[in-house]
Amino acid sequence: MAQRIRVLLAKPGLDGHDRGIKVIAAALRDAGMEVIYTGLRQTPDMVVEAAIQEDVDFVGMSILSGAHMTLFPEVLNLLKEKGAENIHLFGGGIIPDKEAKQLEEQGVGRLFGPGTSTEDIVKYIKSVASERSAEAMM
Repeated sequence: MAQRIRVLLAKPGLDGHDRGIKVIAAALRDAGMEVIYTGLRQTPDMVVEAAIQEDVDFVGMSILSGAHMTLFPEVLNLLKEKGAENIHLFGGGIIPDKEAKQLEEQGVGRLFGPGTSTEDIVKYIKSVASERSAEAMM
C-alpha cells in the first residue's frame, strides 16, 4: 500500500488572510492527503521546525503580503541547513511572473496564483510524489 502524502501548509509573515489556504487544506484532505495547517503569522523557523517534526513530504506556503522574495528563500535555506532538503517547498499568492521564475530557479517548486483550481494543486502534489517514489525505487 502506498504511503500517505503528508503536507504542511503555512501562512508565514504578517499576512492575516487565510481563507484560501483553508480551502486548499480541505481539498488536499479530500484527495486523501494528510494535512497539517500551522496557522497564521508563522516565522520561517517555525515552519521548518514543524515540517521536520511532522515528517512531511511537502511544505506549501501562502504569501499575500509581498514578502515572498524573502520568506521562500529563507525557508529553503533553513530546510537545507537542517538536512531536510528532501521536503518539497511550493506555494502561492500574489507573485509576479518574473519573481516566481526567480524563486523556482532557487529551488522553490510550483507557485500558484489566485484563481488556480484546487484540482491543479492536487495533481501537482501527486505528480511530484509519484516522481519521487519512482526515483526512490531505482
